[in-house]
Amino acid sequence: ACNETELDLAPITEAASDNFYKTESDIEQAVIASYASLQLKGQYGEGYPFYMEVRSDNSFEESLTNENGQFGDFDVFRLSASNPVIRNTWVDCFAGIQSCNVVLNRIDNIDMDASLKAIRKAEVKFVRALTYFNMVRIFGDVPLVLTETTNAFESFSQGRAASSEVYTQIIKDLSEASTDLPATQTETGRATKGAAEALLGKAYLTLGQFGEALTALNTVNGYSLLPNYEDIFKISNTGNNEVIFQVMFRKGINGGEEGSPFANLFASTGAVDAVGGVGQTKGSNQASTYLVNVFEAGDLRFDAALGEFNGLYYTKKYMDTPAQNFDADANLIVLRYADVLLMQAEAMNEQGYVADGPAFDKLNEVRDRAGLADLTSADISDQAVFRLAIEQERRIEL
Repeated sequence: ACNETELDLAPITEAASDNFYKTESDIEQAVIASYASLQLKGQYGEGYPFYMEVRSDNSFEESLTNENGQFGDFDVFRLSASNPVIRNTWVDCFAGIQSCNVVLNRIDNIDMDASLKAIRKAEVKFVRALTYFNMVRIFGDVPLVLTETTNAFESFSQGRAASSEVYTQIIKDLSEASTDLPATQTETGRATKGAAEALLGKAYLTLGQFGEALTALNTVNGYSLLPNYEDIFKISNTGNNEVIFQVMFRKGINGGEEGSPFANLFASTGAVDAVGGVGQTKGSNQASTYLVNVFEAGDLRFDAALGEFNGLYYTKKYMDTPAQNFDADANLIVLRYADVLLMQAEAMNEQGYVADGPAFDKLNEVRDRAGLADLTSADISDQAVFRLAIEQERRIEL
């Protein structure tokens, strides 16, 4: 007895996309969703330390069988397509890219201040570029999705794009973002012009385009090294003048959905004091003997960065007393000023070694904070040796 049009209603319990993105408040929620994607387990919320540290010689898994071996397989290069960490990264990255594309697809039709609209578009371009920058370095060629997906079945016809094409889009997004992003934001955690320029410089550096990298990095200003290395990572010092971009976490919200796992994840098994006695300690991302041994004598970063328990070393940078297991306040720092200084030094050296030149100044600024003696041309005699010095300093500093 009912008309079909009376039954075909949008779900009243959900915000259907066709009915939702109508106001400035709606679009603000969509922008926040793009930032929130960076918190997901497949991205900075858990997975990236395994791709970016555990696979290197810097760290290892205390137990290869932890969590059914999904993390240990990264350590021993035994990855398979069934590893859930890989699936999480693929899914969570594209969830974030979809959130960015939703904003870019819808925002022009929203009635809001034009300058704020430009900033919000720039923010999601930054997030999309950061997400693709991580994806292209992990997976190589990946689907390059630049429009909102409105029909899931469309995804089946979306092939992979060449890495070079992905990098071209990353550079385009970051270049456009840097134009419209402000130097500072009133809310900690939002992208800024400095974040876009720093990531742009890193992308160019990755591609071996050293002149372009230096041009971008030289525009990053308003930041400085903190006098004390340990202070960078203090929970009470969030948003300090060295941090350029960080992924934000907050414990005790929504049953732990907004908290960071790193304190429990990284503390050595049994090192309960490191997490204030709250939750498990998993022993992931433990500092290798190789890493411990390459610290120079007197380096102030050693005790600030590493804790020791039963002969094993764990990172202290993200230690906090969680509200519950895997639910802490520690933010994940993606870009900071020391990174910029070392990238500038690298780009300068790649354009030509200059004995005791500006590249030495950048390198030594980082070493001075660590309490180490300056390096001169007597220590670094040519371009190749300078490359090794940069590798060493990046390993210890970052």
